[in-house]
Amino acid sequence: MSSGNETWLAEAQRELSPRKLEKQIALASAACSVFGREGYARASVDALAAAAGVSTRTLYNHFPGGKADLFRTVVIWTSGEVRDAQLALLRALVDPGRPPRPEELERDLIALARAFVGLMADHPNHFALVRHIHAEADHVPPEVLAAWKDAGPGPVGRALAETMAGLAAAGLLDLHGDAAMAAAHFMALTSHSIVQLSHYGVLPLPKEQTDRLIEAGVLAFVRAYRAG
Repeated sequence: MSSGNETWLAEAQRELSPRKLEKQIALASAACSVFGREGYARASVDALAAAAGVSTRTLYNHFPGGKADLFRTVVIWTSGEVRDAQLALLRALVDPGRPPRPEELERDLIALARAFVGLMADHPNHFALVRHIHAEADHVPPEVLAAWKDAGPGPVGRALAETMAGLAAAGLLDLHGDAAMAAAHFMALTSHSIVQLSHYGVLPLPKEQTDRLIEAGVLAFVRAYRAG
């Protein structure tokens, strides 16, 4: 289960018997709720086992590394789900192979930002996990942090940078030679304040406020990066 380029579920399907796979999915699903609520440091092995309706011995049989192994599995699993959703949205809404007309650029970027922000409501347990990862980074094992970045933020950031480079090649953006920085600025301007104000979706903002923040962020991005 070491690869961040494939989802945990795909790897597990290859490696485990159907019965053992079903048990691990049940354990991981229950653990996702516990970790999302309690965070990594506060979640105990006893609580994780109880949530899944198994003994601690059974938990260790499936995850020999205990809590760290289970947390890493959950993070890779949920990050893979969100990553795949983000990449699908990116392909569907902003395709450099079919670039928008200049007057449509702002519209398409707003649609992308809205869709990305909307994933917090679709994957609440994942974003609760991410909230705890940021808050407890000094308590989360370094290999778990690395696995999370490899499974989710890394591939999405690279794909967004490639999209920005494609829009630049189409003559719509001037990235000043740094597509990765432009991608980071896009995310910061369109989602950072919403993530912070909503506490990673725990307390959703009114739609009007979300729309206003996204539209203002895209406008600032386009003003900074529009070609010509």
